[in-house]
Amino acid sequence: MTPDKVAWIHELILLVAGFFLLCSFGLIAASQVMGCLRVYVIQSLLLAASAVLLGIDYHSADLWIVAAIAIVAKAVLIPFLLRRTARHDMIARRELQQAISVPMSLLIALALTVLAYYIVDPMMDHTSRSVHANLPIGFAAVLIAIYTITVRREALPQMLSLLAIENGAFFAGIAIAPNFPLIGELAAAFDVLMVVLTLGVLSTQIHRLSGSTEVGTLSELMED
Repeated sequence: MTPDKVAWIHELILLVAGFFLLCSFGLIAASQVMGCLRVYVIQSLLLAASAVLLGIDYHSADLWIVAAIAIVAKAVLIPFLLRRTARHDMIARRELQQAISVPMSLLIALALTVLAYYIVDPMMDHTSRSVHANLPIGFAAVLIAIYTITVRREALPQMLSLLAIENGAFFAGIAIAPNFPLIGELAAAFDVLMVVLTLGVLSTQIHRLSGSTEVGTLSELMED
C-alpha cells in the first residue's frame, strides 16, 4: 500500500477507537435497558469495523472473518436472543437505578481511561500505530465495563456490561495478535451466545417469581 493509503487507514483506526471508547461511556450514561443494548450493538459494530481496518493494515483475511462473526453474533443474535427470552416489561422504557450518579460515574470512567493509558504505556514501545490505538482503548473499555457492573443494580444491564468486557478484550487482542486462531473467536462467540440465552431465561424466571431483577432485591430474597 502507498504511504498515503496506510496513513488514511491508521486515521480511521484511531477514529473507530475513539468512538469505541465513547460507547463505554455510553453504557454508563444509558438510563434504560434498551439504551444499554443499543450502545452495546454499536460498540460491537465498531469492533467489527476495527477488525476490518486492521485486516487491511495487516493483510489478514482472518480479521475480516472475525469482523463477520462479531456482526452476526454480537450485533444480530444477542439482541435477538434477549428480546426472545426476556419479558417485555424487563426491557421496557423505564429508568434504571445505579449506586453512583451518572455524572460522578463518568468522571470515574475518565479516570479509569487515564489509568489504562498509564498502565499500558510501557508495553507500547516499538509497536505499530494500530496497537497504540487499540491496546489502551481496549483496556480502558474493560476497566469501565467492570466498573459499570459494580454500580448497576439491574441484572440485564450488568450482563451487557459483562459482554462489553469481552468486547474490550477483543478490541485490544485483534491489534496485538491479528493471527489469533479463528477457532478461538468462534468458541468465544458461541460461549457468549449461550451466556446470553441462559441469563435471559433465568432473568425472566426470577422476574416472574420476585417481580424484580434488581440485584439488591435478589440478595434479600436469597437471605430470606
